[in-house]
Amino acid sequence: MTNSHSGDAPESPLKPRKSPKQSRSAYTVDVILEGAAHILESAGIEEYTTNRIAERAGVSIGSLYQYFPSKDAVTIALIDREEKKLVVDALSALDVSDISQAMHELINVAVNYQLKRPGLSRLLDNEETRLAKSVSNSEGGKIVRLALVSFFTKNNKNPIIDPNIAAEDVMEIIRSLTDIAGQRAESNAEALQNNIERAVFGYLSIGR
Repeated sequence: MTNSHSGDAPESPLKPRKSPKQSRSAYTVDVILEGAAHILESAGIEEYTTNRIAERAGVSIGSLYQYFPSKDAVTIALIDREEKKLVVDALSALDVSDISQAMHELINVAVNYQLKRPGLSRLLDNEETRLAKSVSNSEGGKIVRLALVSFFTKNNKNPIIDPNIAAEDVMEIIRSLTDIAGQRAESNAEALQNNIERAVFGYLSIGR
């Protein structure tokens, strides 16, 4: 059978079919994503299907497919939603002049993100790794890295520290330690905060 749109680029199963432009559509997308989040938290990846997501969100499967062609597309949109929240908070943490305070606040953002919904964070970390070859690099990560480079450039009193390298290393230290905490199902925010601060503050040779 000939497809009348055969000349068009094939639809990606990983990208949303359309972006919500009206408030009602935005609400539908939001409840779908929150339904997906609840399925991951309560039932795990084994029960994570488009039918279960639609059922939990209270929408028809047809409504879900209007926006998302696959469960992976839902997952990517959910990762993007959570990342955007993280980026906003991370940029706010860097909106100070004192480097110790900024690092404390930035680490606090990462710790709160990891432990607020630990099950969801852990599964989304795993899914992000699985889907890494199919999706572009994190735009949110690039934004935070550039903000860190700018921050270190303005606040660099130690000539040994290269702002670009420092930004990459600090992000990797924070990401690695929060990911490990998630894999271990750690729940002590204060202990995790202190552990990451020791690593970051030691690397930057600054006092806590």
